[in-house]
Amino acid sequence: MELYTFFRSSASYRLRIALALKGLEYRSHFVSLPKMEHRDAAYLKINPQGLVPALVDDQGRAFIQSMATIEYLDETHPEPPLLPKDPVARWYVRAVSQIIGCDIHPLNNVRVLKFLKGPFGIDAARVDREWYGHWIAEGFRDLEGFLTQQGRHGRFCLGDQPTMADVCLVPQVFNAERFNCDISGFPLVRRLYAACLELPAVQAAHPARQGDAF
Repeated sequence: MELYTFFRSSASYRLRIALALKGLEYRSHFVSLPKMEHRDAAYLKINPQGLVPALVDDQGRAFIQSMATIEYLDETHPEPPLLPKDPVARWYVRAVSQIIGCDIHPLNNVRVLKFLKGPFGIDAARVDREWYGHWIAEGFRDLEGFLTQQGRHGRFCLGDQPTMADVCLVPQVFNAERFNCDISGFPLVRRLYAACLELPAVQAAHPARQGDAF
């Protein structure tokens, strides 16, 4: 398999963790977002959306959208499972994943931040501090509340085995720390994150350990 990735991309980070948890080998192709390589014609032929990651299988088929691709991998390489078989537990893992991937991450995506700093002319420091910090605080409040209310967590978001929920949680907390957001008020999120960081698969997928890290 071929993975088109950028070391700091949250969605790429998710997919790297999932691949590592399943022990699947791949060759990395680094796509620099700062250099706008994701908008190059050659890459757009692979992913017309012009985003990372993209995973190309041995038949030349390109899979985009990290969570959809993770579910595909879970169906084609079911061990270890990243989604439980029980329908309610499966809903729960998807719900946690979507709180992060659909409600928190898009608001602080690099495209949004660049648009605020560019056409809207908002001071870059304010965007990084106030905009980013606001949506992290609101999103993590909702996430912490949902995890607490459901009471399904153990060492990880669902019991004691990592799932797609944890795969999504790790990059989001990493980014919150990178932007110096105060997440001290979310002890459960921080505890789950700390447990994930102990996993060799998560360590291997860490941005700092990627070949394009700078």
